[in-house]
Amino acid sequence: MRLQKSRWKRIMVWTTVSLLMVGLVAGCGTTSKKQNASAPGENKTINIGYVNWAEDVAVSNLWKVLLEEKGYQVNLKSLDVAPLFVGLNKGDLNVFMDSWLPITHQSYWDKYKDNLDDYGIWYKSDAKIGLVVPNYVDIKSIEELNAKKDRFNGKIIGIDPGAGIMNATNKAVVSYGLNYEVIQSSEAAMMTALDKAYRNQEWIAVTGWSPHWMFAKYNLKYLEDPKQAYGKAEAIHTLANKEFTKSNPEVANMLKLFKLDDQQIGSLESLINEGMEPQAAAKKWIADNKDLVDSWMK
Repeated sequence: MRLQKSRWKRIMVWTTVSLLMVGLVAGCGTTSKKQNASAPGENKTINIGYVNWAEDVAVSNLWKVLLEEKGYQVNLKSLDVAPLFVGLNKGDLNVFMDSWLPITHQSYWDKYKDNLDDYGIWYKSDAKIGLVVPNYVDIKSIEELNAKKDRFNGKIIGIDPGAGIMNATNKAVVSYGLNYEVIQSSEAAMMTALDKAYRNQEWIAVTGWSPHWMFAKYNLKYLEDPKQAYGKAEAIHTLANKEFTKSNPEVANMLKLFKLDDQQIGSLESLINEGMEPQAAAKKWIADNKDLVDSWMK
């Protein structure tokens, strides 16, 4: 009888232990599933830094719309170039779609490249920077500017001070010995000044770059740069933080396939320039260019 009681106690103890083990394992399994379920959401937020330049506003909003259609949350953050590269290097920003290389942004790339990935060139034509004047201005070269200083009021109208084109313009002033003041402003302010001067057929010199919708709206020309203060033609690259690339290979692959030519980026910029909000313009442009967009989203 005692043997039976003892045996019964052992059975009860082992049954209890077994039930506890099953519960523990089940509890661990439930926790694991919850962790795995939340993991995808951790990589669903993308921070795109952009500079308030026409092509950057256009393509950054284009990709905000495209990625949000795929379930990502995309934050656009407008910054000057210098703090933008700092944020990209730290990982506070994930992507920058308007890096001009190998000249304009080369110093930033050299400084931060250990933490950045280059997704390649998205603008198929040569990107260019320089001094731009209306075609009715009867000079051809930067070397002629000093002789016509009064016609230009001794001013070159520029954009934000941290931009690479402003550094190149300051270099041009020194290289050519120009007696001009380089006015720091913004792209919007520069374009307002250009529009006013153009309507009044006044002489004006601005910092310009291609691609830009200004060349579609106005009859403009680059001043020749025999000393190559502005360097040779460049390319526009998409850059990303390395850690972002590792955690978001799908997005990285899509951005690497992204390519536009002059007509394509020009048509997108024109929608915005004509008054559409950037995201509304992006949605219309996507609908009008479905085959091209599909080729990026593989």
